[in-house]
Amino acid sequence: MELYDAMSTLRAVRRIKPDPIPEAVLDRVLTAATWAPTGGNHQSWHMIVVKDRALKQGLEDLYRPHWMGYIPGYEAHMKDMPPAAAESSRRALESGTYLATHMHEAPVICVFCFNPSHITVTDAEQPRVSVVGGGSVYPAVQNLLLAARSEGLGCVLTTLLCMEEPAVKKLLEIPNEWHTAAHVPLGYPVLGGHGVINRKSVEKMSSVDRFTQ
Repeated sequence: MELYDAMSTLRAVRRIKPDPIPEAVLDRVLTAATWAPTGGNHQSWHMIVVKDRALKQGLEDLYRPHWMGYIPGYEAHMKDMPPAAAESSRRALESGTYLATHMHEAPVICVFCFNPSHITVTDAEQPRVSVVGGGSVYPAVQNLLLAARSEGLGCVLTTLLCMEEPAVKKLLEIPNEWHTAAHVPLGYPVLGGHGVINRKSVEKMSSVDRFTQ
């Protein structure tokens, strides 16, 4: 589909059917991820395409407690929202709970890994959380999401499983020098899937010449 249409309708789709993805479709989506730019063109990331039901169930079992622990704080935050925003958040919360209890049904879960020894992390010495290393991983994730959108697949970028990295590494036999950055369930949407997104305007999200201008 047209690129701008894909970007402006790329919703987080958390309700996914167990129906299989045709291999040709999946191959196109995975190939799109490999086209993403990386520092020095080293492509210091690796994608595990998890199809085995037992492994997917294992990932869900690790994911679910963290999602359930997230719900109370989110619900408390919703109490101060305007009604329309609270309703939108309620739907998002419900879809998130669906994913947490049905993740094993997704035909594919893509687990993105990275090797920090092959990435130039230029902000490593800054007195804050380092983010630059993600620039060699997350463009591949976004390429995958956009390709999935173009193919009519539902998808969502999740990071809660990074909190269970040691267990995920053991489950998927990830080498010690590799680490996890994202997990993306893929499959055909149960409901409407993608659609018009709600984002802040460019006027609110950008400035000219200086941050305050």
